[in-house]
Amino acid sequence: YAFNADIQQLMSLIINTFYSNKEVFLRELISNSSDALDKIRFLSLTDHEVLAAEPELKIKIIPDKTNNTLTIWDTGIGMTREDMVRNLGTIAKSGTKAFMEALSSGADISMIGQFGVGFYSAFLVADRVVVVSKNNDDKQYKWESTAGGTFTVEEDDGEEINRGTRIVLHMKDDQLEFLEEKRLKDLIKKHSQFIGFPIELYVEKTTEKEVTESEDEEEDKEEEKPKIEEVTEEEEKKEKKKKKVKEVSHEYEQINKTKPIWMRTPESVTKEEYSSFYKALTNDWEEHLACKHFSVEGQLEFKALLFVPKRAPFDMFETRKKKNNIKLYVRRVFIMDDCEEIIPEFLNFVKGVVDSEDLPLNISRETLQQNKILKVIRKTLVKKCIEMFNEIAENDEDYKKFYEQFSKNLKLGIHEDSTNRAKLAELLRYHTSKSGDEVVSLKEYVSRMKEDQKEIYYITGESRQAVANSPFIEALKKRGIEVIYMVDPIDEYAVQQLKEFDGKKLRNCTKEGLDLGETEEEKKQREEEKAQFEGLCKQIKDTLGDKVEKVVVSSRISDSPCVLVTGEYGWTANMERIMKAQALRDSSMTSYMVSKKTMEINPKHPIIVELKKKSDADKSDKTVKDLIWLLFETSLLTSGFTLEEPNVFANRIHRMIKLGLSIDDEDMEVEAEEDMPELEGEAPSNMDDVD
Repeated sequence: YAFNADIQQLMSLIINTFYSNKEVFLRELISNSSDALDKIRFLSLTDHEVLAAEPELKIKIIPDKTNNTLTIWDTGIGMTREDMVRNLGTIAKSGTKAFMEALSSGADISMIGQFGVGFYSAFLVADRVVVVSKNNDDKQYKWESTAGGTFTVEEDDGEEINRGTRIVLHMKDDQLEFLEEKRLKDLIKKHSQFIGFPIELYVEKTTEKEVTESEDEEEDKEEEKPKIEEVTEEEEKKEKKKKKVKEVSHEYEQINKTKPIWMRTPESVTKEEYSSFYKALTNDWEEHLACKHFSVEGQLEFKALLFVPKRAPFDMFETRKKKNNIKLYVRRVFIMDDCEEIIPEFLNFVKGVVDSEDLPLNISRETLQQNKILKVIRKTLVKKCIEMFNEIAENDEDYKKFYEQFSKNLKLGIHEDSTNRAKLAELLRYHTSKSGDEVVSLKEYVSRMKEDQKEIYYITGESRQAVANSPFIEALKKRGIEVIYMVDPIDEYAVQQLKEFDGKKLRNCTKEGLDLGETEEEKKQREEEKAQFEGLCKQIKDTLGDKVEKVVVSSRISDSPCVLVTGEYGWTANMERIMKAQALRDSSMTSYMVSKKTMEINPKHPIIVELKKKSDADKSDKTVKDLIWLLFETSLLTSGFTLEEPNVFANRIHRMIKLGLSIDDEDMEVEAEEDMPELEGEAPSNMDDVD
């Protein structure tokens, strides 16, 4: 018979192109065998007689190094003569053309089975393929091809098969590695570990047998029994030389011993079984932290088993690594382990398996993206993962470990996943101004909010210590209001998306528009201070020019003289720091995202009060300008910004030091004066000298 033109083209493509992962042939042939076994098992449900010829359902794999052949033998449904002619060559399946198109557009050879032409992958490693098959309704036939343009089908009078198919691959000379026992074991474990039928590999077992060289005769002397026993023991040690002989035997060893755990009910699986399955699946040496085993029924059927490891992988956020760790099976046959559609990126640390009953086996990456079933699976997996995290959260100790490792992922989820944002927000934990060393959830924070407190206050910064001493939260602390400390760079991104929690708005203490819920009396006092300090505010603004947008009297500080707050919608000082640290940042974005700064002054602080006096006395006083710049630069630092010109700031400080030490600038000699100049009275004249 001649091969169909499409198939001929496909075969020449397989034979003449170099593919690095030729190992897929074994997965494809085992998968085909498994399908054949599935078919006969299905028939046997209604008619038990079909199994009469061969009741055992299994797959045997026999490497033969002497003849360089590899045999894959199943006791499945088998093929009639007609099936052979039709399925193995004359009629091209619809997938043949599609597969060649996919290949030419850069797809991987490993997808061959997904187009229903997996059988031809045998020619990746073999130059001659013989298929012997026996169906219950026909005689035993043999199909043979050397990958030219033709194949033959004839009645077979070789070794009889009760029922099933035996594929014999005559291996190419450079593919003999696939006859090695270890290589075959690894491949079966990798691709076909969870096939529902036993896969048996014909292995060589070497046993050592001890043979004695000369058997000494023992004399029986009954009278002196105990004595003689001693002698014979010693003699045996001395005289009987034993020789070790290696005996080689062959036997079948079942490779896929792990039954698919996920097919069983969660109640019937022990903790140890989950643990050993997790280790087999992930090659992790530790046990898992938590697992979730569930099945979904209804319009869509799939089973899944998900694990959270104890440690985050060191390359969790590497861009080039595999996107996730979920293995996708379709009816127990492994399809792929890097399906991006199955779980969002922020859950890339969750490991496990999903086994779908509804996805077609010949699914390719392209069709996966449009597949509605996958969208439903993805949605369910995210929901179940969040349930699993909530279960971990019931145990504080476990959750602490989990949060240390994976808090970044949860925050990334808040940034990316709008539907589950509220649920993920409940999993967040933060230190606050009242929590000490403990971390609290947003729920706990809300539960202990003051009655008149309308918003959730938080502050972002570089470290817990930095934010705890920040001038921005002085007034809040004085009023006994709890402030959440967010010190992880990713918090900045998460909180941009998480606008509110439990109906309460999140308010950043470092941005303008902070409302402390003042009483009428306090508001009145604030208005008075505003009027009082209007002149100073104007002078500060004139001195600093475009460095600040405006200067106002503050209600948020109680101990510091002044702070710099950012606009409500721009970057905070912390975000500015983070963005400047990006290696591949786009500096054009910085220009319009950098927030306009507002300087807030504390009207009760002695420095500001004194400065006001000086300013009122003489508007053009140089000292006042110098002090304003010094205040601005120190508040840049305390507010978390970076200095643009540190050397100018340093020079100002040095001038103050010289002033304090009464050093004259001209001769730079230290004159020990008996009375130190008081800054307030003598500052102007000294400052002039220095200048």
